[in-house]
Amino acid sequence: MIHEFKKIWKQYTLGMLWLLGLLWPLMGIHADGTLTFQKTMTVWTYLLAGTFVFLIIYVTKASGYLKFILNPLSRTAKSAATAFPSWVWIVLVLGVALVYPQFAGRYGTDVAINVLLYICLGLGLNVVVGLAGMLDLGYIAFYGVGAYTYALLNVAYGLSFWVCLPFSALFACLAGCIVGYPTLRMRGDYLAIVTLGFGEIIRIILNNWMSLTNGPNGVLGVKPIGIFIPVFENGFTFEHIWVKKLQLFYYFALGLAIFAAIAVRRLNFSRVGRAWESIREDETAAELMGVNTFIYKLLAYAMGAVFAGLAGAFFAARMKFVSPESFTFLESAMVLCMVVLGGMGSIPGIVLGVIALVALPEVFREFESYRMLVFGATMIIMMLFRPSGLIPAKRVGTRSEEKEG
Repeated sequence: MIHEFKKIWKQYTLGMLWLLGLLWPLMGIHADGTLTFQKTMTVWTYLLAGTFVFLIIYVTKASGYLKFILNPLSRTAKSAATAFPSWVWIVLVLGVALVYPQFAGRYGTDVAINVLLYICLGLGLNVVVGLAGMLDLGYIAFYGVGAYTYALLNVAYGLSFWVCLPFSALFACLAGCIVGYPTLRMRGDYLAIVTLGFGEIIRIILNNWMSLTNGPNGVLGVKPIGIFIPVFENGFTFEHIWVKKLQLFYYFALGLAIFAAIAVRRLNFSRVGRAWESIREDETAAELMGVNTFIYKLLAYAMGAVFAGLAGAFFAARMKFVSPESFTFLESAMVLCMVVLGGMGSIPGIVLGVIALVALPEVFREFESYRMLVFGATMIIMMLFRPSGLIPAKRVGTRSEEKEG
């Protein structure tokens, strides 16, 4: 145990001093120009005590002194997970999701809608990042294309949500192909930089094309989702109503998330999904084995954009307004963090990652000023101690260079 502690105490000390250097400007410098240290030191002392406890637990675990506790717990968890078939857990989760709006208030339902919307976005990005192994930093641009497609078609031509929904997916898919065709011959960091640039280009186009998108003022007057309900007065007819209740929006978002989850799972276990995974594990080997890597990578980009386009159309219908400020790089980074945190290639992991980064900040709203600091610390801890994510995918290989390292 002492040997393990000697290996880590320097990094721990430097990390806590670095944290103190970040906290003091946030908490010690006030708007009136005064400087204080007491609040910073109090918060830092609490963090020091808490992290030191976790450090002791980590060192004890690394030394092997907790095996008598962890091994029985691990066996119990595995037996509990295998005690019921997977469809039982799916039915249970779906049942809770269906009755959730009946017990949650307006605020809770609104947060749940955001969670479901980000689940759809996370699953779409999972196709690109998790299955095909391509780092995409401009994914939110396709979300914007889908939102603006519905907004413009609805405001200018009066088309309904259901008519515009496939068009939103189609135009987002075309945007994915246009962006992907000249960029997907690149790999690694170069691909990430180029996708970031294309994402910003699309956002700037939305911001400056005044005659089409109304620029930074956005598009107003977007109609919500419309549905037809049967009416039996004076015979059998259908009545058209606009969806205004949050509960109905919740169920539409739930349906969209379920559709995305089923589609991504089917893609994952298809021939196309296995081709994507071969590209993710080793692109050169996949190409030598006859996989048309460029076509499959372009297909991954297009399919990921389709889910973003569907989510964008729902976003525009719910908000009744779209503007370029809703599709910034920070949103792309947020969705990417959800995929990495939950587990790339894992559908349950992405759901858990979305809940962790969307729902939990609402629970701890009093710490909103330090949200990005917590995000950064969480991602660093995840990369150090659980690099595969909270619920890693079952079918993930290991690269040869990782084995050598």
